[in-house]
Amino acid sequence: MEIEKPVNRALLLPYGLPYIAYVSIAELGKGRIPDEIGYTLKIIIVPLLLYWAWKWYVPVTGPQSIKGSVISGVIAGLLGLLVWCLLLAPFIEFYGKPWSFTGFILRLISVTLIVPVFEEMLIRGYILRAAFQWDMNRKNKDITSPLGRMLDHDNVGDVAPGAWSMAAIGISTLAFTMGHITYEWPAAIGYSILMSILWIMRKDLLSCMVAHATTNLTLALFVYYSGYWGFW
Repeated sequence: MEIEKPVNRALLLPYGLPYIAYVSIAELGKGRIPDEIGYTLKIIIVPLLLYWAWKWYVPVTGPQSIKGSVISGVIAGLLGLLVWCLLLAPFIEFYGKPWSFTGFILRLISVTLIVPVFEEMLIRGYILRAAFQWDMNRKNKDITSPLGRMLDHDNVGDVAPGAWSMAAIGISTLAFTMGHITYEWPAAIGYSILMSILWIMRKDLLSCMVAHATTNLTLALFVYYSGYWGFW
């Protein structure tokens, strides 16, 4: 007996909740609790939510080799570091306020091991695919409600690895960008487009997660050893 797949509307919660929890902890704790406590809460709560939601997620790997995706992810992540810094530099003061060592380590763990997983799963795993399905429905003249069909009939797991359209890239890039501070928007746009290209080339989320983790790790090390805390 074939198990019925959940529709995209039902998948909004498992895909979105880890992201919402991460952002909510940051916003609720701003100015109220030390950064060290905030990041400790993120490191505990968000992985638990990911564990709960994982059964609803699309596969991380794709049709190409895992080794190739890891290598491609590292290379793209280093390129992403360059893209991020070049597009962010005109809008910041390089010498920002340094973090405490404990706060730095906790944030490093969070942005390297946790953020790439839930953010890529939401942006490239759900939003890009759902936007692609909406776009395909929109182009089908027999479908009267493309958005309604995408939400209440389609499942993002049915999207072929690497599938894309300009609308899907645009919508997912907009979603990724809106999750960043205003002055980060040019860098976020450039970075999200790079991750979309990686999704198209490697046809998996693994490469995007590795790239995202590589960028965040190298950015953290860059600001720590250079003193350019404004980039972070």
